[in-house]
Amino acid sequence: MKTSTARAIQCSAALAAAGLLLTACGSSGGSGSTQAAPATAFKGRGPITYVAGKDTTGTVQTIIDRWNKAHPKEKVTFIQLPTDADSQRQQMIQNAETKSDAYTVLATDVVWTSEFAAHQWIEPLPAQQFPLSRMLQPVVQTGTYRGRLYAVPASSNGGLLFYRTDLLKKAGITKPPTTWAQMTADCAEVLKLPEAKNMSCYAGQFQKYEGLTVNFAEAVNSAGGRITDANGKPDVDTPQAKKGLDFLVTSFKDGTIPKEAITYQEEDGRQAFQSGKLVFLNNWPYVYSLAQKSAIEGKFAVAPLPGLNGPGASSLGGSDLALSSFAKNKATALDFMKFFTSEESATYFLKNASLAPPYADLYDNAALDKQYPYLPDLKQSITKAVPRPRVVQYGDVTAAIQNEVYAALTGKKSSAQALKDLQADLRKLTAQ
Repeated sequence: MKTSTARAIQCSAALAAAGLLLTACGSSGGSGSTQAAPATAFKGRGPITYVAGKDTTGTVQTIIDRWNKAHPKEKVTFIQLPTDADSQRQQMIQNAETKSDAYTVLATDVVWTSEFAAHQWIEPLPAQQFPLSRMLQPVVQTGTYRGRLYAVPASSNGGLLFYRTDLLKKAGITKPPTTWAQMTADCAEVLKLPEAKNMSCYAGQFQKYEGLTVNFAEAVNSAGGRITDANGKPDVDTPQAKKGLDFLVTSFKDGTIPKEAITYQEEDGRQAFQSGKLVFLNNWPYVYSLAQKSAIEGKFAVAPLPGLNGPGASSLGGSDLALSSFAKNKATALDFMKFFTSEESATYFLKNASLAPPYADLYDNAALDKQYPYLPDLKQSITKAVPRPRVVQYGDVTAAIQNEVYAALTGKKSSAQALKDLQADLRKLTAQ
């Protein structure tokens, strides 16, 4: 995701354990746009599991421990999957196909809802029991399928441009770039500095996994193109999409993006930026809190992603919670989902892991904005983000995107040929 993997969650007084548990389990309110699931579907109390990608922030277990302390007979065991979204998806599907009850609550990527719901691997949820009306509506929509709620937003995500303020200032640059051309020009000035010796300009996530789909989609959307139209029909073999892919291909060729970035996932890019190897980085907001604890503390800031002719468009990311259709103790699971997706939990995750909250009012909180100056840019990134294709055959669609884009980035195909082949592949997949 970019993925939804390790982007989970200074605990404030408002998050005292008892208060958090009481308010979370008593959440109410909802959105009239989604239908309610029958309450009779949620029976049974006892131990459950929470399944998510590896927590590199070390915060998820803290929240689970609070639940377990208050619910000793309904304890949650944290099952950590690999960090990349493709592996997470594969293991969750394998569990569902065997109808195993080993997985209870699933932390799903926002693009999996249609696929998981269509295959009946996850349960429809009672929308009226969650405070959906207080959440950003584009985020809520990621959890719906055919008008019903199947997954509840735990966090959102929008791509941000991390940049070295100290080096830009020393190069005489007073503000971050808004276009790709400006970013390349700014970087050329920075790389003239002795302090920038052995640095590279820019990186995102370009290994052949979900992160590549995200970065490709951002490039296409930021150049005025799209992968599918409003009806879900492929529309990627266009001049606009080619300009987006050409930016990535050319950047690899001319060294704007370092060659090693073809192997980068989120954590690789974060570590390269923190260790002083990159001037600019496209990544999720979770990087902020970790970078503040590194050698570049106070030497970086964030801005919206640049685009072809102005600010670009992020892919919409984040993590939703879904309930396995084959799980036991679903009443406990539903209460835990209310707890984990509460506004109190979202505040905790924001403060401890820079995790983008789904709740709208947290972005308009003056105290939080002062403490986390990137929140306005993050809100803009999320509200203007473009969803990846919401299709039932998402696994096949993203694999096709990754194959063709990787071929272009590694020089095996031209941008034009890769897009032409991708258009044909997507037509076949979306026609099924």
